[in-house]
Amino acid sequence: MVKNLLVELGLEELPAYVVTSSEKQLVDKMAAFLTENRLSYDRIEGFSTPRRLALRVLGLADKQTDLTENFKGPAKKIALDAQGNFSKAAQGFVRGKGLSTDDIEFRTIKGEDYVYVTKHESGKDAKEVLTGIPGLLASLSFPVSMHWAANTFEYIRPVHTLTVLLDDEALELDFLDIHSGRVSRGHRFLGHEVEITSADSYEADLRSQFVIASPKERQEMILDQIKELEKVHQIQVDIDEDLLNEVLNLVEYPTAFMGSFDAKYLAVPEEVLVTSMKNHQRYFVVRDAKGHLLPNFISVRNGNDKHIENVIKGNEKVLVARLEDGEFFWREDQKLTISELVEKLAHVTFHEKIGSLAEHMARTEVIAAYLAEKAALSEEEKEAVARASRIYKFDLLTGMVGEFDELQGIMGEKYALLAGEKPAVAKAIREHYLPNSAEGKLPETRVGAILALADKLDTLLAFFSVGLIPSGSNDPYALRRATQGIVRILEEFGWQIPMDALIDELYALRFDSLTYNNKLEVMNFIRARVEKMMGKAIPKDIKEAVLNGDNFIVSEMLAAAQALLKASQRSDYKRSVESLSRVFNLAEKADFKASVDSTLFENTQEESLAAAILKLDLVGNADQQIDAVFALSPFINDFFDHTMVMVEDQVLKNNRLALLARLVAKAKKIAAFNQLNTK
Repeated sequence: MVKNLLVELGLEELPAYVVTSSEKQLVDKMAAFLTENRLSYDRIEGFSTPRRLALRVLGLADKQTDLTENFKGPAKKIALDAQGNFSKAAQGFVRGKGLSTDDIEFRTIKGEDYVYVTKHESGKDAKEVLTGIPGLLASLSFPVSMHWAANTFEYIRPVHTLTVLLDDEALELDFLDIHSGRVSRGHRFLGHEVEITSADSYEADLRSQFVIASPKERQEMILDQIKELEKVHQIQVDIDEDLLNEVLNLVEYPTAFMGSFDAKYLAVPEEVLVTSMKNHQRYFVVRDAKGHLLPNFISVRNGNDKHIENVIKGNEKVLVARLEDGEFFWREDQKLTISELVEKLAHVTFHEKIGSLAEHMARTEVIAAYLAEKAALSEEEKEAVARASRIYKFDLLTGMVGEFDELQGIMGEKYALLAGEKPAVAKAIREHYLPNSAEGKLPETRVGAILALADKLDTLLAFFSVGLIPSGSNDPYALRRATQGIVRILEEFGWQIPMDALIDELYALRFDSLTYNNKLEVMNFIRARVEKMMGKAIPKDIKEAVLNGDNFIVSEMLAAAQALLKASQRSDYKRSVESLSRVFNLAEKADFKASVDSTLFENTQEESLAAAILKLDLVGNADQQIDAVFALSPFINDFFDHTMVMVEDQVLKNNRLALLARLVAKAKKIAAFNQLNTK
């Protein structure tokens, strides 16, 4: 017989950004709990609103499956003492399994007798197992926690209700200081407390109190209502997925409505208006059929449509206050000059241990010029890089960015254009922040990409130099994101800039404001980001082989990892890698002062391998390079079949090791092949 289980935890309003992830975590933990406790089920449905996390288990078995386990214990010679009685080792073994020595039997394995016991455990009733639900709820983890009243425990928000129903039976459980029942809370303003009749009636019972428990249903309601507004008013609404998810987790009973604002504010840059609506007020942006911004917005009320006119007026009033700020700063900022703002950056702290923003920009300017040369930018592009690097942080001191910090870089571009700066310079100011997330948009222009690289490189080196190095998950200055951006930009633009050589040369630079330090830590940090870029599909051994190679050109490292993954499916992979690994392992013993003397060759196999190594030219793409290296496998194997490397004659030994080292020097540009696993 199967039943349906409902678990609902009623809380104070949760931060919108944790609702979806907490619902998923609850479902995942319940699935693990049921599996661990041998309770079968059909599926689990998750529910969430700002004031509750819930789930329903469908088709839950009424008892655990029985369990039979066999345990192997000590050898018979240890289990019995000289008198033939069970030793303390045997007694301790069975006691640990909840059994006695009467349950012992001996089984012969590979000619020797061992203690064996068989434990049978009858399945418990589901209700008994489900007493573990409070522990499951306590195990949920959150990015932030709090404690309330006189309690010492912490949780995401204060807990008000706990409902646990097995079909229509309410289970008696305690979580924190709450005793479970069947009472849940309806909408904060439109509803009241409601008794949940059964696990199956959960959604209907809450709906009667203006709560839509299913986030999927709430989302469909929001989208359907917006589509209706689009149809009625002949408009287009920008559906930002992140904003939709946030709004979804702010309301329990959604009602979408359209408001408006004075068209005069459309003279302010669109980014300011969109930021005011989307980021600050959680409004959806409205456009006409041609994609032009309209003086309207879509918002979603947490409630029904009663008195919706008053709600619209209230939202319009709040938005206008934000737009007034935007219009004021847009007008006032244009009275400022870039040179004045740049001069003031000398008094703005980048970090108290590192110095001012002006000093950061000065280092960035030097690095940018160096990178522009390395990337073979045109003279015009180099001039744009130089100009942009001298002014690119000026907009941080504008009133607009001070009020709307999301617009840094964006307003820099607009103000730069108004001031007569070249478009390439203005766009680089905007692009130097990119990417602003792990998978965010990358710079489009070479000038912007160089400035972004230079800014991120100085940020990385400066923070590491003063000991502000991320540890564990702690990364308050977003250095992982900055370094990920460096790696992604280098890959995207395909610049052949070896990172090891680059870092060496940057550390050789001298600045009055700062001396770069902790180079080894920086290199390891960059390698970790390259490894992450390789992705989960690349096996660990391939990642390590590439990372331990001699090539630190990011795009080529990523290509080598993909090519080795592809090559690992070939029939000759194992044979080729094993022969190369043997070469690598022996070459580590080479005296690198020794050179190869062909007059010391004693057989044709040595001559053939030497000729093949001499002809080896790693050109083309990564697949072609691996083909070329693998093609040496027959020569390598013939060499080892007919040649002893570690002979007593030191001259011969060093000559052969030098020959192998010559091959390693070339092949290691792809990977350290002895790091690959062929088992």
